Amino acid sequence: MGVDLRELPLRAGVFGAEPWSDAMRRHIEEVAGIKAYDIYGLTEIIGPGVGCECCNQNGLHVFEDHFYPEIINPETGEPLPDGSEGELVITTLTKEAMPIVRYRTRDITSIQTEACPCGRTVRRIRRIGRRSDDMLIVRGVNMFPSQIESALLAVEGTVPHYRIILTREKGLDQVEVQVEVTPEVFSDRVRSLEEVQGKIAHAIERTVGLRIKVRLVEPHSIERSEGKAKRVIDKRNQES
Repeated sequence: MGVDLRELPLRAGVFGAEPWSDAMRRHIEEVAGIKAYDIYGLTEIIGPGVGCECCNQNGLHVFEDHFYPEIINPETGEPLPDGSEGELVITTLTKEAMPIVRYRTRDITSIQTEACPCGRTVRRIRRIGRRSDDMLIVRGVNMFPSQIESALLAVEGTVPHYRIILTREKGLDQVEVQVEVTPEVFSDRVRSLEEVQGKIAHAIERTVGLRIKVRLVEPHSIERSEGKAKRVIDKRNQES
């Protein structure tokens, strides 16, 4: 809309709804000139409000007087000790109309027990970077959309709007990542576009271990979402 966010009297923003990377946080803070805080919640539990970051941005403080968090092995359901990475399970302690017992969130994180510099003593969970059901298996390699996001945001000239297209040709999985670039980059000469495209492809390969086709698209060409962004379009089952 042509509004410079830095000229607005905004000092902080609270963001949730889907996993976002540290690279995304840095991008938001740089572009908007604010401190970007993470908040966590689930519609099935309460909505936003299960946990939130403090000014240290070092994990989300869980409101343990209302919610009891556990970490389990997502494959076996076995409880894991604090500090171990696994699937977050939540039990509501004060909810009366619809209490929830050991609800599997599918979110992958770990519980932090060390003291926070802010002085709060409740446990924290590490920022949610991925979900157990977000994992894509391509040519035998496990990859997550958040890895793609981190890789492309490390390349100057890209913006955090991308789409992963999965197809299958002759029985082999194919991946194409469509990435929006800034108007300045898109209007530049062909050689510059090819250089950016090559940098993105290299960053993705270095992150996920796969050589993936990258296609640069013009600004605002990827559909925006009012809720959770649809990052993955899987056409593999449409093979005739």
